[in-house]
Amino acid sequence: MGRIILGSRKGKSLIFTAKTRLRKGSVKLRAVDYAERAGYVKGLIKNIIHDPGRGAPLCEVVFHDPYRFKLKKELWVAVEGAHTGQFVYCGSKVQLTIGNVLPLAKMPEGTVISMCEEKAADRGRIARASGTSCMVVGHSDDGCKTRIRLPSGTRKTVPSTCRAVVGIVAGGGRMDKPMLKAGNNFHKYKVKRNSWPKVRGCAKNPVEHPHGGGNHQHVAWMCLR
Repeated sequence: MGRIILGSRKGKSLIFTAKTRLRKGSVKLRAVDYAERAGYVKGLIKNIIHDPGRGAPLCEVVFHDPYRFKLKKELWVAVEGAHTGQFVYCGSKVQLTIGNVLPLAKMPEGTVISMCEEKAADRGRIARASGTSCMVVGHSDDGCKTRIRLPSGTRKTVPSTCRAVVGIVAGGGRMDKPMLKAGNNFHKYKVKRNSWPKVRGCAKNPVEHPHGGGNHQHVAWMCLR
């Protein structure tokens, strides 16, 4: 009897863990509070950085704490057109500008958004990958629900109190550039996960895979029944 194959072992034990050592931090919107619900909060993009293991760039946004004399730094997914030194605003009384954070109820139909909340105050869950975006399709008659189109094309209904960033996530077209050589793939997956290179089953030993072994590489017909 052979061993459990590598693909089955990956999701079973603690041997394979996420490589988070070099990551810059968790990406979240600002925690919603009274200052944001009743008016707006002003922030400044201090820096745009690269996060290993993520395709989209991140931006460091600094806010003045409305209740304490200190600064608070948040990590957001950068949108196309954002730059260092740009002022961004979060709140219900904010203009519809690239980089600002508004509730979905304040956005007209056809607005392109990213980093949208799935539930109110969950700080952004939808459309965070590079080049992705959602679109506001419509609002309910009572103003409590908003229908959005996801990057996959499906439509989803979320509460109108959910917030989102106006704009498309930066880094679009990243997958169109070819890797060209194996060394680039090596460095790509070194910070992501242990999923490269992928060895064919028929090239392995009999103990490592049901297709392994034999005097020449072939898939045994008994395994396919």
